[in-house]
Amino acid sequence: MELRVQSLYPEQMNIYADRGNILFLHRRCEWRGIGFEWSGAGPGESIDPSAHDLFYIGGGQDRDQRAVAADMVETKGAALTAAVEDGAALLAVCGGYQLLGESYQLGEETLPGLGLADLRTVREEGPRLIGNVAIETELGGESRILAGFENHGGRTYLGAGARPLGRVVAGHGYGNNGGDGLEGVWEKNLVGTYLHGPLLPKNAWLADLLIELALERRYGERPGLEPLPDELERAAEARARAAAGV
Repeated sequence: MELRVQSLYPEQMNIYADRGNILFLHRRCEWRGIGFEWSGAGPGESIDPSAHDLFYIGGGQDRDQRAVAADMVETKGAALTAAVEDGAALLAVCGGYQLLGESYQLGEETLPGLGLADLRTVREEGPRLIGNVAIETELGGESRILAGFENHGGRTYLGAGARPLGRVVAGHGYGNNGGDGLEGVWEKNLVGTYLHGPLLPKNAWLADLLIELALERRYGERPGLEPLPDELERAAEARARAAAGV
């Protein structure tokens, strides 16, 4: 088997240890004898919806998001939509998450979104939402804790048809907007979240789930991944939870 991964705008959207997420996926495949193919798609480059089974969009500063937003919609939007509808997995973190929605407000400017999820991101009065956070999620079919670090000025609001990735554990972190207690979005095999730092080394179970979903699309059935020792991964997860007060 081979995991085929593509990062969108890996140079522009890469300020929250996003390369660490890709490296972690690579290592977890390598340790199990699963092949790993990675490519990046930058400005002006189209993507093939059938060539990769896991897509990744990282975080960027405001100027980076402004630079890629229109290009993403124009050169990659239709293909990415087709890939997700066909079962490809997609992980979008922070700025990438904001661009999944209908629009992203940046000052007086409203940037276009991919429209892959029913959400919008606006700018409101108030401080940036910064800190360690833990959420409870049903992703993967069982209740789990997902822990990470958030740092965002935008406030994201889910539409009536959107399912949150999880709910902020009481008293710890802000989530999508600091008001409704929700964090992220989860739709089909699409996961959008503000949690980074990087996310996957702190939550190895999520990395494995994404690998399974991607391989299921390629090979027709979800494989049972060989368990790994994961002493360091469990320690990282415990530390991330503790930092969030869990």
